[in-house]
Amino acid sequence: MKFLSAFLSMLFLSCTSVKKIHGPERSSFLTGNEFYHEVFPMNWQARDSFVLREVLAGNIPSFLKKFVAIHVSVIDSSTGKKIKATYYAAPDYLSVGTDKDWARVNITPKAAQLIADSFQCFLPTRKMVDDIYKAAKVKLEPVPMYAFRDSTPTMWQHHLIIEGQRRGRRGLIAGIQKDVVISGKISRDPRPDRVAIYGWHKPDGIPIQPLYTGHVFWWVDYSQGIRLIYRKIKVGKKWMDYVDVLKDPVLQKLLCDEEFCDFYRYSY
Repeated sequence: MKFLSAFLSMLFLSCTSVKKIHGPERSSFLTGNEFYHEVFPMNWQARDSFVLREVLAGNIPSFLKKFVAIHVSVIDSSTGKKIKATYYAAPDYLSVGTDKDWARVNITPKAAQLIADSFQCFLPTRKMVDDIYKAAKVKLEPVPMYAFRDSTPTMWQHHLIIEGQRRGRRGLIAGIQKDVVISGKISRDPRPDRVAIYGWHKPDGIPIQPLYTGHVFWWVDYSQGIRLIYRKIKVGKKWMDYVDVLKDPVLQKLLCDEEFCDFYRYSY
């Protein structure tokens, strides 16, 4: 009886530690290698369009749809009670291709938002990037590159370098990219059309990139990755939309550590 109880407990935990995300049905089988050979000569606009075409045709590796549970908590200062929550993050950065041949891709926040919407997802905050790094099973050393940072061949080369580091290890991965994030700094930046980036943690847990809105949205380089987060957050026993969580003065601290947590999405 004890064995059965333990088995059911383990089964329950395993079932709740991963959430399958449903997106468009696959109608393209272009591999990661083939994708990059086609986009090598493209500018950022053409590259964005090509990524959108492939992702919205369901052309992403299946492991990328198995989102990983991230557990967080906050103390309600008015009651002293701990509030626990769980959200689900993609195990890796946005990629194009098949299960046997795929590659990470770098796109603008506007293209990323369109993809996030199609998968019922959103982009993380600074705090969430930190929490995901802490929870990551595979933490890799960042590899900065200094020449032709925004070129498509450099993006492909960086992906291959990461895969050389990873050596087939599986699980939630971090330390390999800066994240495109949502941040209250964007709506308060006097310059229009900003993108917020943050992260790229070193092995000591300190990020190379502080929260930064200095780039215009169309600046994309090899180091900027897109990690999708399922938009429903389980707060206690209740499922809530992430926007409602961020609007609550107490619950927002589960997801956001900024003074202002009122920027929810990029427009496109």
